Amino acid sequence: MTQHGANKGLIFFIIFSCTAISFVLWQWQITKAQIKETEIAVTVAPPENTKKEKTPAQTVKAIYLTAYSAGNSKKMESIIDLVNKTELNAVVIDIKDYSGLVLYDTQVELANKLGLKDVRIKNLPELIKQLHDQKIYVIARQTVFQDPILAEKRPEWALKNKNGALWRDNMRLAWVDMSNTYVWRYNMSIAQEAAQLGFDEINFDYVRFPSDGHYRNQEMSKENIWTSLDLFGLTMEHTDDLGVGQRIIDAVDEVDYISPMMYPSHYYPGHLNFSNPADHPQEIIAYGIKKGLPFFEGRRAKFRPWLQAFNLGAQYDATKIRAQIDEVEKNSPDGWMLWNASNKYTTAGLKLE
Repeated sequence: MTQHGANKGLIFFIIFSCTAISFVLWQWQITKAQIKETEIAVTVAPPENTKKEKTPAQTVKAIYLTAYSAGNSKKMESIIDLVNKTELNAVVIDIKDYSGLVLYDTQVELANKLGLKDVRIKNLPELIKQLHDQKIYVIARQTVFQDPILAEKRPEWALKNKNGALWRDNMRLAWVDMSNTYVWRYNMSIAQEAAQLGFDEINFDYVRFPSDGHYRNQEMSKENIWTSLDLFGLTMEHTDDLGVGQRIIDAVDEVDYISPMMYPSHYYPGHLNFSNPADHPQEIIAYGIKKGLPFFEGRRAKFRPWLQAFNLGAQYDATKIRAQIDEVEKNSPDGWMLWNASNKYTTAGLKLE
């Protein structure tokens, strides 16, 4: 190669490098501007004159409802009827589920900007008022870190695998980064809005590393609302984090209630020497309570578990549902919640009133 050719190549390389660097810097400025914009967008201003009194503490006896159920007037009529004729006194309603979608007409700017909502409950304030008029305690359920749609829309906020791509669980769902401040702020904006809409309690699910909850605690303390946190049932029996970043001892001073998901069907074969733990609801619940209640002694949070009301591992009839409830009520005055993902509830296992 001649000297002249080499010089031309060098000049081309320098020009190309400068152009590439300028492009990267330009993109970085855009990214910084987007992040700054998002920092503002995740904040929702409270409506004027909507400050409500905190609902008195009570022994909650609840059932879980999807947003589809909550948005169906005929379904809600049957749910209200069931509550009124049994010992039930509360409902738990999805406002943000495992999809990451916000399920009511949120005014949180980021959700609207990125298309993160699907309005399945058309008039949420009206529904809350209807339930309150029936003396029903209303809990908002909000998934936090299992948020595939936010992870896809804001990949810089998502968990990554070793190759730098989005990390996905065994259901191919992406998760957002538990340590990302913007993720926390976004979720706290939704929770604060739910409080302002009239919910009595916010129930956080799919939370990991609850010791990072000081930010949540600080933000939600501004609202007159109770807070609760769902954890795996086995956290009642362990002091380690089970490899998933959940320990009761980390969360017990961060929220008002902790709700271990103590579904007997979810305990591994051989637990307590039972080949099928689902067949032994009383024993499974009793052992978990015996091991786990000491975690709560002298601490802020109270124990209020999720119990099984669905068929998995065994037919969950009235006897099995009641066995769980009786074991909880023998040991704790703070209530329980029944889970059935299909929202198929009857009076089975419930006391009539």
